Amino acid sequence: MRAVVFALALAFVSGQSPVFAPDFAAGKTYVYKYEAFLLGGLPEEGLARAGLKITSKVMIRNDVQNTYMLKLAEPELFEYSGIWPNDAPIPATKLTEKLASELKNPIKFEYTNGVVGRIHAPEGISTLVLNIHRGILNILQLNIKKTHNVYDLQEIGTQGVCKTLYSITEDIKAERIHLTKTRDMNNCQEKIMKDIGLAYTEKCDKCQQDNKNLRGTSSFTYTLKEVASGVMILKANVIELIQFSPFSEHSGTAQMETKQSLVFLEIQKEPLSSTNAEYHHRGSLKFEFSTELLQSPLQLIKITDLRVQIKELLDHLVTHNVESVNAHAPLKFLELIQILRAARYEDLAMSWDEYRQMSSHRRWLLDAIVVTGTPAALRFIKEKFLANELNFDEESQVLIAAVHMVSANTETIKIMETLTVDKKVLESPVLREIVLLGYGTMIFRNCSELAVCPTEYIKPIQERLDDAVAKRETEKIILLIKVLGNARHPATLKSITKIMPIHGTAAASLPMRVHAEAIMALRNFAKKESRMVQQLALQLYMDKDIHPELRMLSCIVLFETRPSMGLVTTLANNVKTEKNLQVASFTYSHMKSLSRSPSTIQSSVVAACRVAMKIMGPKICVLDRLSLRYSRAAHVDAYNSSLMIGAAVTGFYINDAATILPRSVLAKTRAFLAGAAADVLEIGVRTDGLQEALLKNPEFIDNADRITKMKRVIKALSQWRSMSISKPLASISVKVLGQEIAFANIDKAMIEQAVALASSNRTILEHGKHALKALLLTGVNVQYAKPVLATEVRRIMPTAAGLPMELSLHTAAVAAAVVKIKPKTSPPLPEDFKFGRLLETDIQLETEVRTSFAMNTYAVMGVNTAILQAALVSRARINYTGPAKITARLNIKEGDFKIEVLPVPLPENLTSVNIETFAVARNIEDTAADRITPLIPKKDLPSISSKVISSMIVSSAAVSAETLEDDVCKSNKTKARAFSKRYCVKNVGVGIKACFKVATENAASIRDIALYRMAGRHNLSLSLTPIESQGIERLDMEVKVGLKAVKRFIAQINRSEEILDSAPVLMRLNKILASNRNRSLSSSSSSSSASNRSSKTSSYSSSSSISSSSSNSSNSSTSKRSSSKKHSSSRSSSGSSKTSSASSLASLFIASLSSSLSSSWASKQVISLLKFHKNHRKQGVTSSAASISNSSASSFEAIYRQNELPDSGTAALAVIFRAVRADEKKQGYIVTAYLDKPTARVHMVIASLVRGNNWKLCADGVLLSKHKVTAKMTWGVECKQYDIMATSETGLVGPSPATRLRMSWQTLPSDLKRFGKMMYEYIPAKFLSDLIRAKHPNNTKRISFTIVASSERTIGFIAITPVNTVFNKTVSLPISLPLDEITSYLTPFEDVPDKVHYVFAKALAAECFSINYSLTTFNNRTYENKMVPSCYQVLAQDSTEELKFIVLHNRDSKEQNHINAKIADIDIDLYRMNSEVNVKVNSMEIPLTSLPYQHPKAKIDIRQSGNGVSVYAASHGLHEVYFDKNTWRIKVVDWMKGKTSGLCGKADGEVRQEYRTPNGRLTKNPVSFTHSWILPAESCRDTTECRLKHESVKLEKKINIHGEESTCYSVEPVLRCLPGCFPVKTTSVTVGFNCLPADSTPQSMSSIFESSVDLRENAEAHLACSCTAQCA
Repeated sequence: MRAVVFALALAFVSGQSPVFAPDFAAGKTYVYKYEAFLLGGLPEEGLARAGLKITSKVMIRNDVQNTYMLKLAEPELFEYSGIWPNDAPIPATKLTEKLASELKNPIKFEYTNGVVGRIHAPEGISTLVLNIHRGILNILQLNIKKTHNVYDLQEIGTQGVCKTLYSITEDIKAERIHLTKTRDMNNCQEKIMKDIGLAYTEKCDKCQQDNKNLRGTSSFTYTLKEVASGVMILKANVIELIQFSPFSEHSGTAQMETKQSLVFLEIQKEPLSSTNAEYHHRGSLKFEFSTELLQSPLQLIKITDLRVQIKELLDHLVTHNVESVNAHAPLKFLELIQILRAARYEDLAMSWDEYRQMSSHRRWLLDAIVVTGTPAALRFIKEKFLANELNFDEESQVLIAAVHMVSANTETIKIMETLTVDKKVLESPVLREIVLLGYGTMIFRNCSELAVCPTEYIKPIQERLDDAVAKRETEKIILLIKVLGNARHPATLKSITKIMPIHGTAAASLPMRVHAEAIMALRNFAKKESRMVQQLALQLYMDKDIHPELRMLSCIVLFETRPSMGLVTTLANNVKTEKNLQVASFTYSHMKSLSRSPSTIQSSVVAACRVAMKIMGPKICVLDRLSLRYSRAAHVDAYNSSLMIGAAVTGFYINDAATILPRSVLAKTRAFLAGAAADVLEIGVRTDGLQEALLKNPEFIDNADRITKMKRVIKALSQWRSMSISKPLASISVKVLGQEIAFANIDKAMIEQAVALASSNRTILEHGKHALKALLLTGVNVQYAKPVLATEVRRIMPTAAGLPMELSLHTAAVAAAVVKIKPKTSPPLPEDFKFGRLLETDIQLETEVRTSFAMNTYAVMGVNTAILQAALVSRARINYTGPAKITARLNIKEGDFKIEVLPVPLPENLTSVNIETFAVARNIEDTAADRITPLIPKKDLPSISSKVISSMIVSSAAVSAETLEDDVCKSNKTKARAFSKRYCVKNVGVGIKACFKVATENAASIRDIALYRMAGRHNLSLSLTPIESQGIERLDMEVKVGLKAVKRFIAQINRSEEILDSAPVLMRLNKILASNRNRSLSSSSSSSSASNRSSKTSSYSSSSSISSSSSNSSNSSTSKRSSSKKHSSSRSSSGSSKTSSASSLASLFIASLSSSLSSSWASKQVISLLKFHKNHRKQGVTSSAASISNSSASSFEAIYRQNELPDSGTAALAVIFRAVRADEKKQGYIVTAYLDKPTARVHMVIASLVRGNNWKLCADGVLLSKHKVTAKMTWGVECKQYDIMATSETGLVGPSPATRLRMSWQTLPSDLKRFGKMMYEYIPAKFLSDLIRAKHPNNTKRISFTIVASSERTIGFIAITPVNTVFNKTVSLPISLPLDEITSYLTPFEDVPDKVHYVFAKALAAECFSINYSLTTFNNRTYENKMVPSCYQVLAQDSTEELKFIVLHNRDSKEQNHINAKIADIDIDLYRMNSEVNVKVNSMEIPLTSLPYQHPKAKIDIRQSGNGVSVYAASHGLHEVYFDKNTWRIKVVDWMKGKTSGLCGKADGEVRQEYRTPNGRLTKNPVSFTHSWILPAESCRDTTECRLKHESVKLEKKINIHGEESTCYSVEPVLRCLPGCFPVKTTSVTVGFNCLPADSTPQSMSSIFESSVDLRENAEAHLACSCTAQCA
């Protein structure tokens, strides 16, 4: 009822009064009391906050109609930095006095119906003070509707145009109207906000769907009184809350709270005193940005004399960062940047002129100017660049940094545009790329801040691109496409579309590299122009006539647009029928990896992919079985919703011919943080033709006569088309934050130039000699410091009070290094010494190195202006200092090398990390009085009593710790606020104590969430201190090379020991080098017994590649795993402490019993088939001890028993590591090793130098033959405690080559056993379930692993454990193994490089072969090839324009095969005559006895191979052409895959597209396919006796097509007899026909082969012909 009465009252008032809005009557001055309080921090009381307060009287008077005057009286400013609410604001007296004149100066504003219009003010009022006035006027902004009491609208305010909800009620008794309006700052039509450093990020809508990092709302409460002309504001209160968190809201938020109050005091009649200054239009109610855009929130700097302040800062930075980086250097560097941002171009130029000759000052100044980001800085860089005052390194660095740091506006873009056409830039490829890519980046950054991006900036690039396309300048086109991609201007999509490989356009003839770059450039538009990009990318993807790589790139673009369910379903349906396996594999793997993503970031795409996987069905899983040679896509991501942090990694592997080297690889990482997403890094590598360019023989490629000859041979093929070859090229590109910053093209010419430069350029050699002489004569003294502004991310927004609030993150770092090298030579070297003299010189280098690093990171939330700051700051400081002093001595003649590590003064902390959060308030008039308050007051921290737990040093390392008392933690029910712990490790050997300390004080006791755990103080530190009691003076490492030097070194150490002690430690060194006879005899006996056991075990040791199923296992993998763990634990617990190592290892493998074969007899049958036959038994041993015994084990023992160090034929080495003590006691280790060439033995001993320490490690290795190597290692007390022996050998398992590794032992340490058990626990259960186990009483102290190559594509594994024999299924390999060469150890070439190249090429080669009439293609597809007698068929040829080879096949009337290979400039004929294989080269017969034959110029070899002859020409693309009496085979090298054609196919792995005719048409009939590759005769008098030709035939019957009688002609060639000949043998073949209306004929019979297929019918093909005498 009251609402109705109120509505009637409003209606009555509206009828009586034309206006229902706040009114200030003319002739009256309304006086209000105004107060604004801004406070930032965590919301809980008892923690520190920072803010400021403004109080004043506000006087408002009607000046003229609808124009009012506002004046502040008695203004006062306060600072706040303290514990809320205990502390009170502190008056900022000096600042108030400074601003009093501006604050008291009245302003004018237009005010109509409660809406604030334009604002007028004198020029003397700064933007900051005017914004304070806007904060007051914001309270007066009222849009009161007469007929509604609850409504919402988009209302203008200081923060923009935001959604505002009004609620009006009336207190009739008190005659007051209460109005409340609430403004939602997350729902704004126009929001005033400025982002700096966020241009490369994008809003993650999915991340912000449930939780927002930044929220804001304002609540206005008014008490109004109705007056005659409207309403009068009696009281107004404003509460605004802006909260922010880098995490989700549930993990805690920091807040900025603004409170305003406006209370009516009185009405005065006196007019306001106005100034005589002229009033100017100064905007509206909306906030205007001032100098805070260039003002750092970290400090306030009062600039008095710019040049002097620059000088002081540069001097400070240079002086205090010489030996090491000062802890305050990053902050000082930020201060220098802040001052330089206020500098004009003239100031920068004058400072440069002053310091350009001072290298240290120059570097600091240049590094600071680059990151200032002002137009003056960019102009400075441009002028100095053009004036050649910068070296090349400086030019590259400043240009790259400038384009990313400078503000992107009209002025800076025009400066950058002038550089893009500068002659100096255009002449340098590196600078041209940097400038042009940077220009595109600046356009993108400028457009990201504008609603409508102007096109005049991008037009010059578009015009240059059109010109480059017209001139076919490939490199320019690619560069300009990348520039357009960086710019991401919507208008450039049309230019990029023109370069797409769309059928029928002029751009279709451009190189594929250009098309690939154009498609990848579409990704930059995928988010903003998703609909247009999707249409274009889908059109390219569905076009099966373009290259498969381009289709796969289009698939990448499609998923970048976040496709809908319908689009993903379209792709899935296409995959089901896709004939190109590369495209199908790529698309399928991409959708599959996305469907498995657990992240919710792109949940719609993930859901669509999951549906697509179901649509494709189980039949498509055949794509899962494709090898790694096929294209793949992989995507992995993770996202934590609570912390709002995540990452995604995507990789693309693109191949087009199933080669081992991919065509393209792309990897990128994407990060999600605080509701934003960014593409952090992307690296792309293309290897278009690099493999081919490096391996093929270029000498004959461009020979015109050779190419003409090849084309003459194949010209008869119907409509034969060659493949266009791209320029051999490799390229790499790098993107950072979505912007391409660098790319490089590498071609063969560049590689050859680099190799020639490195091998023959005397300048490089002379420079190296000069540097070495300078080092040995004068030494080195280098000091270098590098500052970096790593991060500057800022978001500035206005508050309700009109003051700017800022959220920012700043990171600055400084790294420095000092290197001093002082040389000493004996005898001294003259200045012009010869390098041969160094062999007679004792060289000593005293080196001092000191590296240091300091980094400061600041996270700020608060008010930031040029005159005052009040903010909550979290600061992280990282400091590192690493000093080192090393002396190195080298005497080549004596074989002596020595390094000494000398003691140096260490800092208190080697590395420290300090993080603290505090509230700070400061103003420009009192910069020295910063008010800093720690977030957590110290008085609130509980008392911490720590107890030091010390321990005696039992061994060389001991740990001590400081920890809190237990009762402290127990007394606090919430998580402790303070925590402190220290870990220390002492190493007595080197005399150093390392301590790691952790201390933290946080607010987790208030709320145990992420933000509160971070807030407070944290400290991490690492310190190194010497142990005084050990008296370590220095650390030594001494190396002696050569037998004489080692013996002399041992004798010297022994003499020094004898002086110190009657029982010298190193008198046993001869025993170290030649073990005592007792140990060798015992080792010999144990080894002999082991050898005997080995011979027994070998009868059942085996390896296998049998492909068996694991279905014999009765339990699932889970039950097996749990069962194995139970067996293992029960076996371990039941044993006593004296259990041998054999039983311990048996328990390790006891789990295998759970899946053993069900039949013991079956197990023995399987094992008996897997006997290992050793290769070395047939060849004997190579060592001199072979005469002792025919057994390999005996040979090893014979060599092992040789105790004395030989005097000759031995390479010896001794290395000693020791700590030199003050008491001269020996401490350290000695390593001795020697190589005895006659016995092929390597012997090594490691022993301790400490008296009484008998621990040693002895190791021996002997190469017994080319097929066997044996090693033995013993260690422990006198090398007798533990031992292990290993033998690696090759052999055969049946006919298959195999390699076996056996290990046996007597005793093993318990730690090693525990490690073995631990590793076993990490073996996946799935892996164990796939294994097949056979029970057998194996040796309990031996393990054997065998790998068997059962075929060229499969291998099998066997493990003989102490419990059973385990072998798994065969594993498929992505390449072929050269088994013949592995088995025989022979290759067709003598030189080692040729052997390696041959084996590698054979492993990767594609093979085509024929047995009888059955032909198997390169893609392993088999079909019947019924030869046409006397006609040549093209088996394989290079289908590129280079025509490197052609292989032809003919079968005569006697069914004899004839192979003709045309390679380089020779013809090779392989044929059978009189039951023998004959060879002809260029029609000259080569007897088999004269083989091998070597081509005089090219690497073409003809050799006997088995029962036939092989031709090798790998550098020409043919790995091998083999021919014998019954069969032939052809192998092409890996880089020719996809570039061949003929009956053997393309070798591209596309088994679904195998039957391609010479014109590229895909046929389904193998007979028609084989006929198409026959070389027809030119006339019936041809010497080949081939009387056939290809022609299109007419279908005999009439066909009705679409209701019309039609005549049809074959579009596939059909074999027919030549004119004048008639068929004597025919066959039926199915071919495609194209149909025309019955009364029409084809315009040209040659063009019929280009027509489409309307139907398939049988046609008669001729196979043999007889010709008349009249035949021409």
